[in-house]
Amino acid sequence: MLIPPIAMNVPLHTDDNGVIRVSNTRVTLYTLISFFKQGDTPETLHDGFPTVPLADIYAIIAYYLAHRTAVDAYLQQIDVAAERTRQEWEARQSPPTKAELQARLNRNKGDD
Repeated sequence: MLIPPIAMNVPLHTDDNGVIRVSNTRVTLYTLISFFKQGDTPETLHDGFPTVPLADIYAIIAYYLAHRTAVDAYLQQIDVAAERTRQEWEARQSPPTKAELQARLNRNKGDD
């Protein structure tokens, strides 16, 4: 006998920081879909993230395939924010002066 189809919840939730996480784990949607887009299979993903049930991985991939445009836009937002953070961090870092580099070199020579 065929079981009638039922609606299933996608095992995703948004944490307090606005990050979409999988099931009740710290694994992010970004991580799983990024690896999937690189060619990882659901089984490979499960091997790498054993805390995420295999059925949940399949459900998330199905959700991604059904909502690719929206999920890709979310992933792009994360990439843009990460790049902005990287640029801001690099802008705050000042390159070492010649004197600082020489001091480091002298310290390292003393380790020999």
